[in-house]
Amino acid sequence: MKQKLILFFLFFVCVPTVLLAQNDSIQKLDEVLITTDSQLKLFSDTQSVLQLNDSVLRVNQPLLTSLLNYNTPIYFKENGLGMVSSPAFRGTTAQQTAVVWNGININSQLNGQTDFNTINTSSFNNVSVRSGGGSVIYGSGAIGGSIHLNNRFNYSEGFQNSLLTNYGSFNTFLLDYKANVTVNRLSANIGISRNSSDNDYDFVNSDDYNHNGNYYNTSLTANLSYRLNPKHLLNFYSYVFDGERHLSLILPTETPTKYKDFNTRQLIEWQSFYNTITTKLKLAYLSENYKYFGNINTDTYTFGSAETVIAKYDVTYVPTDNVTVNGIIDYTQNNAEGSSIANEKRHIGSSNLLFKHQLNSWFLYEMGIRQEVTNTYNSPFLYNVGLQFQVAKPYTITVNGSKNFRIPTFNDLYWEGSGNPDLAPETAYQAEIGNHLQFKNANISLTAYYNDISDMIRWVPNGSLWRPINTDHVMTYGLEALAGYKHDFGEHHISVNGTYAYTVSENKDTKKQLIYVPYHKATASLGYNYKKISAVYQWLAVGSVFTTTDNLSRYELDAYQVSNIGIDYAICNTLTLGGKVNNLWNVNYQSVENRFMPGRHYSIYLNFNI
Repeated sequence: MKQKLILFFLFFVCVPTVLLAQNDSIQKLDEVLITTDSQLKLFSDTQSVLQLNDSVLRVNQPLLTSLLNYNTPIYFKENGLGMVSSPAFRGTTAQQTAVVWNGININSQLNGQTDFNTINTSSFNNVSVRSGGGSVIYGSGAIGGSIHLNNRFNYSEGFQNSLLTNYGSFNTFLLDYKANVTVNRLSANIGISRNSSDNDYDFVNSDDYNHNGNYYNTSLTANLSYRLNPKHLLNFYSYVFDGERHLSLILPTETPTKYKDFNTRQLIEWQSFYNTITTKLKLAYLSENYKYFGNINTDTYTFGSAETVIAKYDVTYVPTDNVTVNGIIDYTQNNAEGSSIANEKRHIGSSNLLFKHQLNSWFLYEMGIRQEVTNTYNSPFLYNVGLQFQVAKPYTITVNGSKNFRIPTFNDLYWEGSGNPDLAPETAYQAEIGNHLQFKNANISLTAYYNDISDMIRWVPNGSLWRPINTDHVMTYGLEALAGYKHDFGEHHISVNGTYAYTVSENKDTKKQLIYVPYHKATASLGYNYKKISAVYQWLAVGSVFTTTDNLSRYELDAYQVSNIGIDYAICNTLTLGGKVNNLWNVNYQSVENRFMPGRHYSIYLNFNI
């Protein structure tokens, strides 16, 4: 199966070469940027969206955890460097953050979440963070917020290659190649990335080191856009991830284990443009496969796999410059099986209706509804309403309210001997108000939110077994702040960015803070560029977290502050040399109990651009 998918990938990599040889008489197209996740731009005016573009992605390679941890208010629980990584977004669980790849929700059908250390940032042109409820648009899990991984096509003539080589502490190696080509009707980008590490770092203030932490992963991407004629566009997106991690040990005497991932995503899209109407027909195939080896010295393993097929039809109608109407219908089929799951199948159909109206120069409102129908659970009716007021030229107020949900996973429903087929979806009611100041060189945003989450799915003891039930009722509320500033002094360019989150995530029955949710998290970065020299300083501060549900202070993880610094020099137009020091002040810290992170460590890199 794996060999077939790689051959399939290589076939699409070769297509641009064939098409380049064709002499097409069509006129040269103007520069056009094509992206498939149009709802992110069209229907997010009343919520906070933080965009992380190419320059930020380059500083925080290779894995998604580092990018989001140092540039967003999201807290991450990481079981050691490169190990399993999961978010707590606005005080919610990892299953309540949706990860959206080119408009498709890719959270695991098995456990309901995404491991952020299985996603390579170099595979995408843009990563966006949308705070707050988004289930009306993006479906299950978009309660705390959503992470958007987008590829785009640039219909301007040209051919570009880039090759990045990076070597660092713990024998960590990264090789990343990307190519972009545009000729006549075709725009394509391909990439391959290989990341590996012995990951045997010493613990700070200890004689011990990280045992059994080595890993490797390979990511392949191929994205093509072909303009059939002025009114029809065909897009193809492909992503393959193949990785193996030896899971770090808490004690050297433990049995060493490892975990293998093989995930694929394929999406084909046909866009049509008819004056005031745009239609999109999407067909997607996603697969996820894992193998867990309880002892790396044997060939015995447990496994799980899931396949998802999605068909979606999207119609956008723009009768005037001030009104946008978007209707979506889709059908999803999930198949899953594993060592503890018999072959199970789920069918989901849904319909969405989204509406936005710019009533005048200072007032905008948007709303949406969604209803799913499925053979496994009773799905709630979802809705959202948002308002945007421009009080004065630099000052805007946004208000948003929504009902969101998370569906039970295949593990929850069908785990052998423990699954509960009678589970209901988790539901959440959310309200938020945002204050936004936008100046020529600066922006400030402050958002207050409240989230009431009921029927939370929790695995609890049932005799000698554990069984999932709808039990917890959680209230989350807090503040999020985003700020940015940039200024040019002749040939000197300075940028400053920062985020802050104050988060209360409380079990309404026990009145206790949820575990691994800090009350405070802050980030800041300072960037400087002068002619051929660029430098960046990053700062991350995380408050203490509870590790027990009764919030015993003696089991708290201490607060910590971590800094990184990097500098690079453009030797010529095509070659850049750089380096980075991570954990500059050699801080001893952990985001998960007994899973210590590395102290000061280094990397150097060469970046070739042709």
